Amino acid sequence: MRRYAQLTREAEGDLAEAFDYYEAQLSGLGHEFVATVEHQLERIVENPAQYQVLHRDVRRAVVRRFPYAVFYLVDAEVVVVLAIEHQARDPEHWKQRL
Repeated sequence: MRRYAQLTREAEGDLAEAFDYYEAQLSGLGHEFVATVEHQLERIVENPAQYQVLHRDVRRAVVRRFPYAVFYLVDAEVVVVLAIEHQARDPEHWKQRL
């Protein structure tokens, strides 16, 4: 079975909030942000161990072009996305989601 990415409710909220922000800045930019995050998620699913472990088993992958990072856990069949956060945010914030 192929591994897949599953966003938590909080991560979905992070993505929606960032989409709204970028879309308010420039029409279409929110869609570009989501496409870039989706591409990053595909890379994570293909090889989740390529990104560094930050805390316990949580890994971080930096999103290209946008100042965001994806925080995730790897299970046998699923990559659980805990957060999609701006890199200027408190680096401890995502740990509340464990």
